[in-house]
Amino acid sequence: MMAIMYRAVTRQIEVTVEPNFVPEQSSADRSRYFWAYTVVITNSGDETVQLKTRHWIITDATGRQQEVKGEGVVGEQPTLAPGERFEYTSGVPLTTASGFMTGRYQMVSATGERFEIDVPTFSLDSPDNKRVLN
Repeated sequence: MMAIMYRAVTRQIEVTVEPNFVPEQSSADRSRYFWAYTVVITNSGDETVQLKTRHWIITDATGRQQEVKGEGVVGEQPTLAPGERFEYTSGVPLTTASGFMTGRYQMVSATGERFEIDVPTFSLDSPDNKRVLN
């Protein structure tokens, strides 16, 4: 199965996400489906920025939403100078075989300006999920 990458750019900061279904941590019998997703944040701008907080909205196939807010990502609040990138992998369980995530990171510039950048909306699809195209 070929990996799909999602991309968003805000204020010259690129965020890419590559989700991957993890069958060994999933069980259709127990309605547990698990995905790992790798995020790469690249600072293509000309000022140093720091990621302060995250805000995720996770939606399952029934439309049920879960919000996750917190400081940093994977226990870090990375600082990115111009040209630098930060990569991390995290995971998300759902009770349905598909869903999607979207989010935002709050950043702060070296001058103290706070602003938000978009995380691209990305799809979570298990291989056994039957897609219907209209």
